[in-house]
Amino acid sequence: MPTSAPALYREFTSQAQIDAQYNAGASIPDAASYMQGFVERSRHAREALRCVLDVPYGPTIDETLDIFPAAAPGSPGAPVFVFIHGGYWRALSSKDFSCVALGLQPLGITTVVIDYSLCPKVGIDEITRQARAAVAWVLRHIGEHAGDPARVAVGGHSAGGHLAAMCLETAWDRDYGLARDPLAAGVLVSGLYDLAPLRYSYLQPQIQLDDGVIRRNSPLFAVRASRTPALITWGANESSEFARQSSALHAAWQGAGNASELVAQADANHFSAIDGFASPASPLCRWLAETLGVPHASDGGAGA
Repeated sequence: MPTSAPALYREFTSQAQIDAQYNAGASIPDAASYMQGFVERSRHAREALRCVLDVPYGPTIDETLDIFPAAAPGSPGAPVFVFIHGGYWRALSSKDFSCVALGLQPLGITTVVIDYSLCPKVGIDEITRQARAAVAWVLRHIGEHAGDPARVAVGGHSAGGHLAAMCLETAWDRDYGLARDPLAAGVLVSGLYDLAPLRYSYLQPQIQLDDGVIRRNSPLFAVRASRTPALITWGANESSEFARQSSALHAAWQGAGNASELVAQADANHFSAIDGFASPASPLCRWLAETLGVPHASDGGAGA
């Protein structure tokens, strides 16, 4: 009598099933055009917006960040959004996502886009450490770039959403000597919050997950009480696993007594889910601006 195959993760019994859920690029026919669009819009952002590029935040050549100041030097501090790019921890760079500043700078929000080392050069433990080090640098030094360290938000997309969630759950007081909850907001877009299924995916040869890495780096299972409100969002056209990961984190975040909003973006896929950062009037930009206290953010402007 034939027996069913054992489950690798939840109801999934094969790598092919897990890849179908998590290989976002393969599920979108024109995925390459989305990436090319990010690159072109990011080049435009660096040419059109005031920026300070390749600022080191750590000791290695990969640990740099790009700052797109919203306020002129000497002006009162602007609120700040730290963006962490995706690429499944093994691809892309900060320069591919300068475009997120296009919708935020007109609202009076300084944007910081961080870079980090990639797998397999380093593992996810080290990438998480670098993301946290970058945020700590911003909290300590953004005042030198006309930013307000009391109004710093963190966010990211895909693997960057995972890293942003790890930053929200950092013991900032114990490990960095900062306030316990120094971040004013979190924006998590199409993130990965339980890494366990990726151990059985096409990514495993590069990201090299094991039980310890999964346990230390799955934000879904390390939620703590926090005063930082979070927007957890994804594209409604993404796979059921991306929807489940976001819904599970939202439930855990609220279960710890924290504030969060859960939004499935209509007609959006894994890549277009961050398009809103390029438009000041978008729901993504409006939520961030309102949470950071930008006047008249609901009107898509920074105030008269």
